[in-house]
Amino acid sequence: MNAPHKKHNRNNPPRGMELPEGEVHIWRASLNVSPIRIATLKRLLSEDEICRANRYYFKRDRRRFVVRRGLLRLILGRYLGMKPGELIFDCNRYGRVELAGGHNASGLRFNLSHSGETVIYAIACGRDVGIDIEDPHRVIDMELMIRRNCSQREKADLQAVSPELRRPAFFNCWTRKEAYIKARGKGLAIALNRFTVSLLPGEPSVLLGTEEGAEETARWTFKDINPGGEYIAAVIAEGNDWCIRDWEWSW
Repeated sequence: MNAPHKKHNRNNPPRGMELPEGEVHIWRASLNVSPIRIATLKRLLSEDEICRANRYYFKRDRRRFVVRRGLLRLILGRYLGMKPGELIFDCNRYGRVELAGGHNASGLRFNLSHSGETVIYAIACGRDVGIDIEDPHRVIDMELMIRRNCSQREKADLQAVSPELRRPAFFNCWTRKEAYIKARGKGLAIALNRFTVSLLPGEPSVLLGTEEGAEETARWTFKDINPGGEYIAAVIAEGNDWCIRDWEWSW
């Protein structure tokens, strides 16, 4: 990933993970795993998680939910020194998944996003964090999404870019907006068109303005990441005193 980080072997993370407050860890993994692994991961899930998986209509979506939630448990278990199946999760009033009970006292914060067969996780300590990944080639009504979800400045910036850059610029905008509202933990209770992010290809990721004003805007920092393939992704966290370390999950 193309953000500053300490040198390490991203394909061989240690079993016992340490997470200094000045780091945000990014994990990337494939959701396309064998039926045997899926069965193993499913045994880690709670009854509630299994019920949620079963509510998906398509088998593919049930599989993806089981893998991404089971992998979340495996990753967090490394940081907490716990068995993955013992972790307890809860949702806040807006639906954000969080560690529950005594686990929450660890200060560990996390967020995840998936697109197709790729999932990415952001793990932080003592600071809220949000992450989003998108496939820029997926079929969408881009003009409708721009009209409904972009601020006036974002609309102007998108209008100014060349036609061949309009789609990547839009997905830069979309992933950054999604990452921000996920970090805030309030979902779509925060209107997407009421804050502004940078979006021009080649320029740094920046939160440019929010309804709450300069203090809220300055509270957050984006860092550019490259999730691999043709995906576009964004990560944001509180403060500006953090760097990225990235890891690849090997099955």
